[in-house]
Amino acid sequence: MRVDIEKVDSYDEERAVLSLVEVTESIQSAIDVLENNCRVISARHEGTTVVCRIDKIYYIESVDKRTYIYTKDQCLETQYRLYELEDILNHNFCRVAKAMIVNIRKIKSVKAEFNGRLRAKLLNGEQVIISRSYVKKLKERLGI
Repeated sequence: MRVDIEKVDSYDEERAVLSLVEVTESIQSAIDVLENNCRVISARHEGTTVVCRIDKIYYIESVDKRTYIYTKDQCLETQYRLYELEDILNHNFCRVAKAMIVNIRKIKSVKAEFNGRLRAKLLNGEQVIISRSYVKKLKERLGI
């Protein structure tokens, strides 16, 4: 895709014009950023309902029939099930285990484990295990 940038004199003249064959998820994400319409998910933190921006999510885990959203420094609980979140989330998220979805943009590195699994180190320092049945899909998404 070719990107053309034109300098203008005032903020009132700023605009973005996109010439597209179709609006893909990545294009829609770029549009959301340009329009400051980042998608959010409602969650609870310490008894208070909060909105969590999707781009701030590192991973989502289901434990004991509860779903938790992990950001850089918070753990939030949401009412959604993992299969519902898969429909809501964009292409940057990938199921890596029966009970976990990870934001592939937050993966710093991956390392092979002895039994066919992968260990992913996230940008916040946490490590998550990718189950054997999801390794191939994740590798494809990461381009490795």
